[in-house]
Amino acid sequence: MVVLAASICTKAGKAVISRQFRDMTRARIESILASFPKVIPTNTQHTSVETSDVRYVYQPLEDLYIILITNKASNILQDIETLHLFARVVSDMCRSADQREILKNSFELLEAFDEIVSLGYREPLNLMQVRNVLEMESHEEKIQEIIARNKEAEAKEELKRRAKQLEMQRREQQRRAGAGGPSGGGYLGGGVSGYSPVPQRFDAPPTPVRTSSPAPSSLRPPAFKSGGMKLGSKKTTQSQLLDALGSEALLSEDMSAPPTPNPATSELIPQREERSSIPAVTPESVHAVVRENVELELLREGGLNNLELRGDLNLQITDATVARVKLNLADPPAAFGPELQFKQHPHVNKFAANKERVISLKDPSRNFPLGQSLAVLKWRYAGKDETYVPLSINCWPTPSNDGTCDVNIEYELENDALTLHDVVISIPLPAGSYPTVTPGHSGEWTLNSHSHSIDWIIGKVDADLQSGTLEFSVGGDDPGAFFPVKVSFVGQGCIAGVRISSVTRVDNGEEVVFSEDARITVDSYSVV
Repeated sequence: MVVLAASICTKAGKAVISRQFRDMTRARIESILASFPKVIPTNTQHTSVETSDVRYVYQPLEDLYIILITNKASNILQDIETLHLFARVVSDMCRSADQREILKNSFELLEAFDEIVSLGYREPLNLMQVRNVLEMESHEEKIQEIIARNKEAEAKEELKRRAKQLEMQRREQQRRAGAGGPSGGGYLGGGVSGYSPVPQRFDAPPTPVRTSSPAPSSLRPPAFKSGGMKLGSKKTTQSQLLDALGSEALLSEDMSAPPTPNPATSELIPQREERSSIPAVTPESVHAVVRENVELELLREGGLNNLELRGDLNLQITDATVARVKLNLADPPAAFGPELQFKQHPHVNKFAANKERVISLKDPSRNFPLGQSLAVLKWRYAGKDETYVPLSINCWPTPSNDGTCDVNIEYELENDALTLHDVVISIPLPAGSYPTVTPGHSGEWTLNSHSHSIDWIIGKVDADLQSGTLEFSVGGDDPGAFFPVKVSFVGQGCIAGVRISSVTRVDNGEEVVFSEDARITVDSYSVV
């Protein structure tokens, strides 16, 4: 099999992009493509045609054609298989198969063409392998980026702490001046002269700098500590109250500040873990963390416009005696199709979702790393399969004859294996109108003044409480004013059905106690 060129051209034979795998001039390839529309047979379903010199293997691509130009001795079956891979790559990399989108992604498409065919011969690759090669991910580069971000975050926190310390010293100096002590301008005598140097660590309040022979007034404690704060005094102004409370408030802010990231680790440590109402999981020696992010857009008439699901399984082992194990995953629900795309760590055996669902190291004599979180498996889905929708939303506005609109909104849990916490369904309202909510609904509701919407809040949605409704009437007769409906929640479980059934030792098959923490977060979830 020899592929001379791969091209995408218009129906008139004008090349949009073309990649030659053998020595061919531009004039030659343009001449071959220009003669292609003249030799296409009419009223036939064949996807190949031959001339005296070359063979065309082609496939319609909306208003374009994707063509493989081969010699006449090439294997037609292999050519058709290669053509289908080219078409899948184009569909995967371009949103639509029009000329503008092809030209926009021409550089990436030509790179992919070079990966599929080399010097005219097909490489043994599939779509996932082509995608992985084009991504060119580097684990070392990611680690360096994480370390750089952590250092930047730590520097910002250090600047904030220094600014607070300077502000505390300024307030202390102003209080001393107001109490009759040495003022900031007393540079000739004892007492505090200007700001004192900022220490590198701020674990304790700074001590004022004193001279060897301090003035008597500097030995007295501050006035606000000895006399207290008189709330009924007419002389107590708002600025004095703020000054009296300033240092304590700033110290309380320092104590409640979130922990800073650790730049020495290779994993990204979030400053504040977003668990909301999800119960905490006590980690065992073998601890697995399953995280999923979902982006979803439902249609108001029903159906799914877009769904993207991304997940990863992270393994952390803290006991060296159980570092040589394998993870056995449970079988997914039967309704889930093969659309999920899996990607495993380079040191992990190839994961086949439709075969033995086991995660283990390629070298059985090696151990999993201790004390660090290792992403052993990732998965992704992008499409319109409604099987993966965790929560369906039905918003039904009905205009009335009196200029108002009755709105009925309903939610239903589609996956019984999930538990959703802190569900908030936000329905926009017409400008200048306020709703009248019908009693008897589940959860509670509140008005959001920033977005002028009604927020329906449900604390927990699970298999025991799968559905609920909310009805209200509001001024306005335009049903489109109540869209898009936005949804937010945090979930417990896994939409893709990736969960661990057991963990066993590699050497003797003995089962090991493990813990699993599966969480779902929402990037965007709406009904349009």
